[in-house]
Amino acid sequence: MSTKDPAPIFAITLPGLEQTLADEARGFGFDVVDVVPGGVSLHGGWPEVWRANLELRGATRLLWRMGSFMAFHLAQLDKRARKFPWTEVLRPDAPVRVEVATSRKSKIYHAGAATKRIETALVESAGMTVAADAPVTLKVRIDDNRVTISVDTSGEPLHKRGHKEAVGKAPMRETLAALFLRQCGFDGTQPVFDPMCGSGTFVIEAAEMAADLQAGRARDFAFEQFAGFDPKTMAGLRCGARRGAPQVRLTGSDRDQGVIAMAQANAGRAGVADLVSFGTGNAGEITPPDGPPGLVIVNPPYGARIGNKKALYPVYGRLGQVLAERFAGWRVGIVTSEASLAKATGLPFLPEGPSIAHGGLRVKLWRTGSLG
Repeated sequence: MSTKDPAPIFAITLPGLEQTLADEARGFGFDVVDVVPGGVSLHGGWPEVWRANLELRGATRLLWRMGSFMAFHLAQLDKRARKFPWTEVLRPDAPVRVEVATSRKSKIYHAGAATKRIETALVESAGMTVAADAPVTLKVRIDDNRVTISVDTSGEPLHKRGHKEAVGKAPMRETLAALFLRQCGFDGTQPVFDPMCGSGTFVIEAAEMAADLQAGRARDFAFEQFAGFDPKTMAGLRCGARRGAPQVRLTGSDRDQGVIAMAQANAGRAGVADLVSFGTGNAGEITPPDGPPGLVIVNPPYGARIGNKKALYPVYGRLGQVLAERFAGWRVGIVTSEASLAKATGLPFLPEGPSIAHGGLRVKLWRTGSLG
């Protein structure tokens, strides 16, 4: 793999969370070049690509920009695609699939026809195999007649950490949980309590952050099938063991014993079972865990999820009452699709954050400062 002229690395995230991901990337020592809608551009070579896939908790996937060229019609696209240096990154024995997006500003506007031309070029000029279920994906964007070719270095979306098997209804993705924790000011040194923990995503993610565990330590990546991949270098970057000794209390509860069992099993597979504790309980009757104040973060039911929003107002109201009365000094983060439900808690929220796509809905993180 050539690193003489490193192509930009693009870390994709959900719109509205780009700046939070950029802050995380800087915290891990990456060179953030730009923050744009949908993600963050990073400067570096292949070792940075590998490390970003391992380390970044908030990225959905990482793309490597292979190059670009101008094409004003399909025949020109065909010709230039055949001359493109595919094998500098791709291996002929690793099947690929092609995804093309076109813009209205381009004379090549038929994504299907463009896809076919690029697939043919890959097969006939580079000896590649094209398959719909290939482990390697090429992302091609044709915008204002410029064809930009990137390769997905991650493979499976990065929220699939490799150890979470059991999930409840409407689970919070790990990547989103990590960014919401960061937005709430969590840095691994404060207690975290989730009184509606479901399968434990917030608590487990907090435990991994506290223990300084790599997000992708337990999974494989698409880049392992690229030309020139160096397993020895990758082995040096991959650290499966804890690199910290957390002294914080990380707790979750839920009224459903079944999902508590899921949470405990997920924590065990993640290797953080000894750092967390889960138990059954009603969110309307919670009391603070022993120890100093920290962060209460919760993803309660939304009206759209259960089909009866009116029934949830008392639930949110009671949760807010309990937090206000019993959790002095704690900060609160509540994720919900309904502003009226968040306001039903009566909590003194800070200015609301951006609307984020989650599970087919638009949700927001509602945060407080330390409760009085």
